[in-house]
Amino acid sequence: MPAREPPLPSDSLSRPQMSGPEERELPIRERRSRSPTAWKGAKMRGPSDGKNSGFTPRLIAWEVTRSCNLNCKHCRAAARHGKYEGEFSTDECFRVLENAAAFCKPIIILTGGEPMLREDIWDIARRGTELGLRMVMAPCGQMVTEDAARRMIDCGIQRISLSIDGATAESHDAFRQVPGAFDSVIAAARAAKAAGLEFQVNTTVTRHNAAEMEAILNLAIEIGAAAYHPFLLVPTGRGKDLADQELPPEEYERVLSWIYERREGLAIPLKPTCAPHYYRILRQREKEKGRKVTPQTHGLDAMSKGCMGGQSFAFISHVGKVQICGFLERECGDLREANYDFKKIWDESPVFLEMRDLDGYRGRCGYCEYRSACGGCRARAYAMTGDYLAEEPFCIYQPKRSENERRRRLPVAPNPFPGERPPRGRAGAPVGGRRPRSGRKRRSRSRAGKGARPDRRTEGPR
Repeated sequence: MPAREPPLPSDSLSRPQMSGPEERELPIRERRSRSPTAWKGAKMRGPSDGKNSGFTPRLIAWEVTRSCNLNCKHCRAAARHGKYEGEFSTDECFRVLENAAAFCKPIIILTGGEPMLREDIWDIARRGTELGLRMVMAPCGQMVTEDAARRMIDCGIQRISLSIDGATAESHDAFRQVPGAFDSVIAAARAAKAAGLEFQVNTTVTRHNAAEMEAILNLAIEIGAAAYHPFLLVPTGRGKDLADQELPPEEYERVLSWIYERREGLAIPLKPTCAPHYYRILRQREKEKGRKVTPQTHGLDAMSKGCMGGQSFAFISHVGKVQICGFLERECGDLREANYDFKKIWDESPVFLEMRDLDGYRGRCGYCEYRSACGGCRARAYAMTGDYLAEEPFCIYQPKRSENERRRRLPVAPNPFPGERPPRGRAGAPVGGRRPRSGRKRRSRSRAGKGARPDRRTEGPR
């Protein structure tokens, strides 16, 4: 699917593990922090008993089909036009919606591929609406006519997203690799506007179009978009071939700073996506101005988190594989194998649980003072290092807190040998916890005085 971001209604709150020798090289406490269920009594951000504790899905992006009539360079799914085996039937789609609606009321993003290629897409949208879910759609634009927009409204679709990746037909069509794609998306925007259907504009930001962001923003306002959401490229799918088009970290920071500066006084909301450290920049810049970021002063910006994968956001593939997001290609559960029980996967998937345990993040993301607001892009870390808990590769910020301080703040694992003296490790510390303090002060011994320890260097063989 083209990297289109979830369209968000205006009232919404807008979104390989190491093993073997590599894992064993980690300190005991860091190894334990990789398993959120290891410490039953530890104070953690994620559920420690395998149950949902404060983490509820607010957005679910659902790839209802992978078939697509475009051939975009950055497509996460490397989608093509044609039938894909194993896609869900109408009845299976209904079962997924019913299970989700039974425990939460998230925004359901019908995406693809091109979701409008499914003949039953209107039935799926209508069923979700009947269940009280907020249904939105991410079409490519070529099939959005005024009649189609009215049909979306009749089915309960509240908003659609349209991708514009260049301010001109030449730059947009070169990126989408389909002649006429720019004219199609502009026509789709006008059709939605005429029908009274809200739409937002998304842009995948690369070296190709970074200089055009101001012009694309002005175009989005001109055609009547309800919001503008720039996406920072995540190199997955066909996007792997665009690694040379990814913004370097310094330019990435400059673009996010531009978004921060440009958003004030703008006619429409401007929200970056797949760019979690924007929320670090927001707080840094506001602190410089002597302003605190609160819901009362900053609205959704204060309540949104950088990376929401596995914490308030999830992705469902065209064959029912659940992931923390569409860009992190790590299966967290199979809906068919789980009898279409999305809640069970959400509550119990080990990967989802790891996403909620910030103490398990490695590198700078594990001890940064902004980690609760940012969290780093887990998909970008996975794509570039093979470890979804690694630090954000494109963040240039150096945390004030040190790694040693972070380790001191980690919870201590309980004694796994109750009623017994815990076995001692090589350093003399109990396995699974810190060495207990004796309460006595150590006396320093002079080598020359009474009770001096023998000098092994001169003692000779025993």
